[in-house]
Amino acid sequence: MNVLLIAIMVVFGIAAILTLVRIVRGPSILDRAVASDVLLTEVMCVLGAEMAINGHTRNIPVLLIIAAIGVFGSIAVARFVARRDNTAP
Repeated sequence: MNVLLIAIMVVFGIAAILTLVRIVRGPSILDRAVASDVLLTEVMCVLGAEMAINGHTRNIPVLLIIAAIGVFGSIAVARFVARRDNTAP
């Protein structure tokens, strides 16, 4: 395996660990939502890099599903926060 690929995977791994820390520690639901979006983006980048390295397109449906989950999750959190802000005195 190429040294550059190993370095890239280490960087993505560290970024994923830091993102998981942000998801666990919070402190607010918006921080967790942004961190989960970042984690989904990191997964998509790793899958895209794997497709480019190995020269195939089998992961495109998986990428589309991950993107849809990210969008719908962000919309759900935004609606939840907006509804909660409207009920606060």
